[in-house]
Amino acid sequence: MPAVPFASLPGSARVWIFAADHPLTGAPAAQLLAHVDEYLAHWQAHGHALTCARDWRHDRFLAIAVDQTDAFASGCSIDGLFRALQSLQKSLGTTLVGGSRVHYRDAGGAIRSVTRDQFSALGATGGVDDNTLVFDSTVATAGEWRERFETQLRRAWHKDLVTPTA
Repeated sequence: MPAVPFASLPGSARVWIFAADHPLTGAPAAQLLAHVDEYLAHWQAHGHALTCARDWRHDRFLAIAVDQTDAFASGCSIDGLFRALQSLQKSLGTTLVGGSRVHYRDAGGAIRSVTRDQFSALGATGGVDDNTLVFDSTVATAGEWRERFETQLRRAWHKDLVTPTA
């Protein structure tokens, strides 16, 4: 069973999050999503079709999930997904794979993308605090994506970037 609607996947489905450093709209977004949809329609692991889906949020966050009830995504199949996304980065003018960027909402609600060092500096100057909404790209399941991908800084790993260590 190939690509299905994201909402039909169980909360336990394994998820990978990819984030653009700026919004992708219009033709670039359409290019990305068409490429991803084509890839997922044929995604396999060791000859077994993967039950998978994608979700696109806020013109910059892509979640790809696999229901591993019947077939597990293998290291090779996951590497193939990453390579497919990397191959698009130049034409899209953004980084989707890697990048180590922190995404958060500023005081006006706009989504910002900064380096970890920049985010730490924002914490030191009061530009972000415990209530700042952040996007946690480390969520591992579709259920976590649905429930806590966007959360308060105090509830995410991001707090370690703004909390002084002894």
